[in-house]
Amino acid sequence: MLGKIKNLKKQTLLAMVAAAGLAVGYSSSSTAAEIDFGEIGEPIDLVVGYQPYYTEAWSGVVMKSEKFYEKYLPEGSTVTFEIGLQGGIIVNAMLAGKQHIGYMGDMPAIVATTKEKVADVRIVATAGLGFDQCNNMLVRNDAPEFGSADEAIQWMNGKIVAVPKGACTDRFALAVFEKKGIEPAQYLNQNIEVITSGFRAGKLDAAAIWEPTASRLVEEGLARKVASGASVDENDGGFIDMRGDLIDQRPDVVKAWLNAELDAQLFMADPANTMAVVAMAEEQTTGFEPKVLWKAMVGSTPEAQGGTPVRNELAYAITPKAQALIDKATVFLHSIKTIRVDKLRDNAIETSFTEEILKERGLTAPIGKMMAQPDSAFPE
Repeated sequence: MLGKIKNLKKQTLLAMVAAAGLAVGYSSSSTAAEIDFGEIGEPIDLVVGYQPYYTEAWSGVVMKSEKFYEKYLPEGSTVTFEIGLQGGIIVNAMLAGKQHIGYMGDMPAIVATTKEKVADVRIVATAGLGFDQCNNMLVRNDAPEFGSADEAIQWMNGKIVAVPKGACTDRFALAVFEKKGIEPAQYLNQNIEVITSGFRAGKLDAAAIWEPTASRLVEEGLARKVASGASVDENDGGFIDMRGDLIDQRPDVVKAWLNAELDAQLFMADPANTMAVVAMAEEQTTGFEPKVLWKAMVGSTPEAQGGTPVRNELAYAITPKAQALIDKATVFLHSIKTIRVDKLRDNAIETSFTEEILKERGLTAPIGKMMAQPDSAFPE
């Protein structure tokens, strides 16, 4: 099994290198040029990579629609939002200096911080924590009926399994397979669109995929959810990364953005705004019905299939739970040689900004939770 996992992790590493656009052969002194972000208080032009196709990071969706940042950024500033179908694409753009702030899952958020020889990228906040936002196991619709999540996972042994490699689902699938001794016949690198096509064409047995695509596949009858991170005690997280030169040069902008991010998460935490968030997500995505987006965000799943009462914990800060996830994932990613360190560098995680903002505003983290709701709660 160890040899199989090593082979899978080599594929993952190659996928991460490709996704992150990293050139082979960087010397120890080779670093990307710093960006000049101007002086404190000056207007700034920000480019933000975000994932409307990743529910756990939907505070970025709210930020784009509600423009909370206009209240805090220096007057005359501009913000451009660019969609990434998965975190590795955003990592690529941040390392290249084309994006300055990124919303992404745990694996790319962590990996980005280990590429300091290319560019200094740091984790500054938590977008969300859960067990079934990124970490979902689906099987083809005509797979056997399983008596438990563990039985379903065991069925994946010798099967064709797909994940978007370099994404949070990749870390999850590899961790599950190592924990359960599973050896897929094929472990394919496919994006969410190809996975959807694969299930439709009957070419896939199983996949690990995040929300809202997981809910769409289930609602369309193309696949069945059989397990989540809750089934195997593997949680997931969405994080916000920023370039180090932005943090060092413009702490005013970092604090401004994170004040706006807090507003966005407080907005999401209010159940009265649930359908407003669904409407924002529908506007910023293609091919998703409102009910699918609602189910992805707050819909319930039977416990036997990995359902949990809390769909998304809006942690905002790097809470102990968020830090524990980062630490655990870092050790695992190092163990499978996806990254070269088992502990992140001292300044890879910036906690001071969110802590200061919470203190100033009289709040504590997590600032809210999005609870699972029955189908009857969806307003027809």
